[in-house]
Amino acid sequence: MASLQVTTTLLGVSLALLILYLIRRDHLYLMHGLFWVAVAASVAGLGAWPGLIDKLAGLTGFSYPPALLLLLANMVLLLKALHADMLNTRIERDVRRLNQRLALLEADLESLRQTSPPSVIS
Repeated sequence: MASLQVTTTLLGVSLALLILYLIRRDHLYLMHGLFWVAVAASVAGLGAWPGLIDKLAGLTGFSYPPALLLLLANMVLLLKALHADMLNTRIERDVRRLNQRLALLEADLESLRQTSPPSVIS
């Protein structure tokens, strides 16, 4: 194997090991970690079989194989960013709803304090 193939394969394998370590230490959510393990496996796969991207490019009609690789990488990153935005929107909506519920509970508690004797509600 050429040195570039060995380097790429080692980078992919070490990235996968780092991701598994982060999942194990609970620094990375399991479902997010599976995505990154798939990315690391594809990097390792391209390092181990460098002709694979050439064959895929030929099958899909790309005359310059790195262009296919860059297009696929950009698509994966855009999908990951879209997914992150969707999760962020859901979390913001849930926080807004929790704040509204808390405000309603505080208003109910305040109205109970004003109508009840002080010894009943503390």
